[in-house]
Amino acid sequence: MLTHPSPVATATDQVPQVTHARNPGMPLDLDWVAAVQANTPAIERRAATLAGRRSVKKDWQAAWLLKAVTLIDLTTLSGDDTEGRVQRLCAKARQPVRADLLEALGMPGITTGAVCVYHEMVPAAVRALEGTSIPVAAVSTGFPAGLSPFRLRIAEIGESLRAGAREIDIVISRRHVLTQNWQALYDEMAEMRSACGEAHVKAILATGELGTLRNVARASLVCMMAGADFIKTSTGKESVNATLPVSLTMIRAIRAYQDRTGIKVGYKPAGGISKARDALVYLSLMKDELGHPWLQPDLFRFGASSLLGDIERQLEHHLTGRYSAGFRHPMG
Repeated sequence: MLTHPSPVATATDQVPQVTHARNPGMPLDLDWVAAVQANTPAIERRAATLAGRRSVKKDWQAAWLLKAVTLIDLTTLSGDDTEGRVQRLCAKARQPVRADLLEALGMPGITTGAVCVYHEMVPAAVRALEGTSIPVAAVSTGFPAGLSPFRLRIAEIGESLRAGAREIDIVISRRHVLTQNWQALYDEMAEMRSACGEAHVKAILATGELGTLRNVARASLVCMMAGADFIKTSTGKESVNATLPVSLTMIRAIRAYQDRTGIKVGYKPAGGISKARDALVYLSLMKDELGHPWLQPDLFRFGASSLLGDIERQLEHHLTGRYSAGFRHPMG
């Protein structure tokens, strides 16, 4: 049951305090990969029930929405990004909800989980977040298509690390999944993981381009075998991004990997999650399928920007009984 978290969020759990062993990966097990199936009708039926399975109201809803704030990778990935826009985004990450609202809710000082930007914007983000524990995540390896020369993709990881990124969101080569070339996907992911060094790596599967849920399940497993710390649904640039059937498929792959290896791997749905009610559905899904550890930022993130504005609006409604205009909750 989705209940009031205790505590909702504290200064120690709102940033990625890793309390579990990092995923070291394992040798590629092609027999295991081949055995993975996905019962698409059953997954879709289960996903269709999720929004109605849990209901939280009043103080409990506010508590869970505050938790969701601490799990957001606040993101800007636009071709017209500027240092000024990134600085404003980082100011929002440091103060994600208006101070008066947080004071009234008894939760001053919470921040988002991270700020996610293109490589070129990493130095500006690092400067803007100086003095905080908020990490900068850089999208890398030829984001979003992942079709630049491989040596350049690896070099891009190194450049982002030297610029101060503490997390790297890499994109896989979709063609390896579509052609079932699991060895090539494993080798690619393993080399990217190695290039990331101590920085945590999130493997973006671009699930909207993988064709089937079985492909999603197998790609998830291969990336975890190769050492991914997180698996992530989407770049946000595909026509279909995070969906509940895809999320259920990937989460169950995470559970299977933990059952086999004892290693916890994180999950990041990205793209298309813009409403507070959607965040509550995802939180309940994580708690039901994987348990409380996956309600912390070291194992779960939302890739989002507009989601934060709707959460802030809902929190004001909780306190005042009125919905305010969107301009009262700017992103920066």
